[in-house]
Amino acid sequence: MASDPRNRPRTRRRWRRASVLLAVAALALTPLPAGAADTDDTVSAAPADSGSPGSAPDFDQRILFKSGQDAGYFCFRIPAIVTSKDGTLLAFAEGRKDNCGDAGDIDLVLKRSTDGGRTWGPLQVINEGGGDTHGNPAPVVDTRTGRILLASTYNTGRDDSQSCEVPCDRTPHLQYSDDDGATWSAPRDLSSTLLPPTWNSWYATGPVHGIQLRHGRHRGRLLFTVNTESHDGTRITANHAALAYSDDGGRRWRIGAVDSYPTAQDGTFRQKPSEMTLVERADGSVYVNGREQDGTDLGHRDYAVSRDGGESFAAPFRTIPGLSTPMVQGSVLRLRAPGRDGPGRLLFSAPADPDRRRTMMIRSSWDEARGWEGTDRGKVVTTDWSGYSDMALIAPGTVGLMYEGGAVDARDEIRFARFTEDWLGPRAAPSPVTDDRAPRARPATVLGGATGTGGRFGGALAFDGTDDAVRLPYRPSLPLGTRDFTVSLWFRYSAASGQHPFLWMGGIGGKQAQVWVRGEPSSNRVRALMTTVNGPATYTSASVATTTAHNDGAWHHLALTRADGHLTLTVDGADPASAPDAPGTVSRSSPFALHLGEAVDGRSRMTGALDEVRVYARALTDTELRRIREFNAPVDGKSATAHLPLDHIRSSR
Repeated sequence: MASDPRNRPRTRRRWRRASVLLAVAALALTPLPAGAADTDDTVSAAPADSGSPGSAPDFDQRILFKSGQDAGYFCFRIPAIVTSKDGTLLAFAEGRKDNCGDAGDIDLVLKRSTDGGRTWGPLQVINEGGGDTHGNPAPVVDTRTGRILLASTYNTGRDDSQSCEVPCDRTPHLQYSDDDGATWSAPRDLSSTLLPPTWNSWYATGPVHGIQLRHGRHRGRLLFTVNTESHDGTRITANHAALAYSDDGGRRWRIGAVDSYPTAQDGTFRQKPSEMTLVERADGSVYVNGREQDGTDLGHRDYAVSRDGGESFAAPFRTIPGLSTPMVQGSVLRLRAPGRDGPGRLLFSAPADPDRRRTMMIRSSWDEARGWEGTDRGKVVTTDWSGYSDMALIAPGTVGLMYEGGAVDARDEIRFARFTEDWLGPRAAPSPVTDDRAPRARPATVLGGATGTGGRFGGALAFDGTDDAVRLPYRPSLPLGTRDFTVSLWFRYSAASGQHPFLWMGGIGGKQAQVWVRGEPSSNRVRALMTTVNGPATYTSASVATTTAHNDGAWHHLALTRADGHLTLTVDGADPASAPDAPGTVSRSSPFALHLGEAVDGRSRMTGALDEVRVYARALTDTELRRIREFNAPVDGKSATAHLPLDHIRSSR
């Protein structure tokens, strides 16, 4: 068995430079000067309303941490932010001295604002790594006493930019401030209460703000999140998602709710909830939303709920396949509670691109996190590269967002954005829908203003190539997994350039399971691609293409089939293009949706029209395809996972 991390000597390995780990005493730090000058740079962002004369704008943002702005650090990462009882904003980050790696010489640093984020004081070092890694800030405010507590995680540092060795000697610590962050206590080790011996590999606090419960018999309880792993001396055997809680203002802490997932011998696992954010629901339950990475379940986000103040989870974590993000930490915050003015509003901050860390977006939930807005309704903060984020309520209706961002790399800087609910906008009216006739299917959402047009059989939908699309709401019958399948649809377009997605299902990029078919007129072809996952992380693709783009403005029937070890594409019943199958599942890990007329990241869209789109979870015969092509004939409905005639658009009310 691997040794208990609490008993490991904290010595330098041979690759460490000679340095002395300084003991951290109570750190008396320079208080924020009243009316400190705002010397932070402003950055480009989504357009902001100017607001009424004499009022603050509805949106503004600035660079808060940046290597050239704050000397002594190569880069800054891992933002966390809270508002103190007296209204001071405290913005925490990791100051990484030598490189941007996760396991180097890292300090915990802080900036403070006493005017709601309009101006900020100087950088304060509140926990010096002294050559080691002191990071993963997880602050929480006790509103009864005003004390601000900061949980963090330590590990032995290293000189290069590589990650911590496995198993990693990670340990939890806690410090506090009683003067709004001006000075801080000496950190104390929490391993005796928050690090069971079997959690002997990766360990992480947060990184994101914790909460204090406001309702029920556990009112006043402090909570923050932990995720950790177990190691048997040869390999990682399990992942654990947990909550830590205190009922005495942070003096004593206990491990509460724990959800554990085993790792198989081949390295696969069903889920790995990590970097979790939490919020108290209106009914007093605690909603926990986490990053999901490389599990066999669909989605990059997962969630669980505690109904006993964080002492246990009511059910295991479940993935959220339709909440589109890359693999990244995110943040949840309550903007307002339910009341006479309508439902409560929760906010979720994270990049919206399902493949890469870019396009920071704020999405709302109007039903206490039971559902979240899609990327078509979220509010874009920036289209730049963007990564980790955290949010704090500055005042009723005003939010502070702290996030990693950059024009070249998400790690270029940490920005602070201040926005109002007016900038977010009200709850949008329901989008129109079109029918899906597959068993137990809900109607599909019609986006952007796609319009009806004459189809090959009855009506069809026309797409303008700008913002039109159709998206199917997620349901468990949509993912095709390892099964054979058939996609059948009619398309019509006349574009001479660009990429024109007819259908896109699953993820995007080189390392996400997916199926798509699109017109590529510049290459004079219609092409289909299937990417599968087989084993822990082995991605294989199969691609087939026609010898012409069929962009003559006429209707053409397309059939894409996976069967008998091959992927086959045929247009208008002509001789098929075929390629060897890519073994594995087309539905794993990545966010999942079925899109018509657009790629899943919205970066390419179709100009043209679609009609009679069908997806079957089996390979249709040549006879069945001929009857569909010639007569639009029905086929065994039980195997249909989607069937969109696209004859009508109607209101969803």
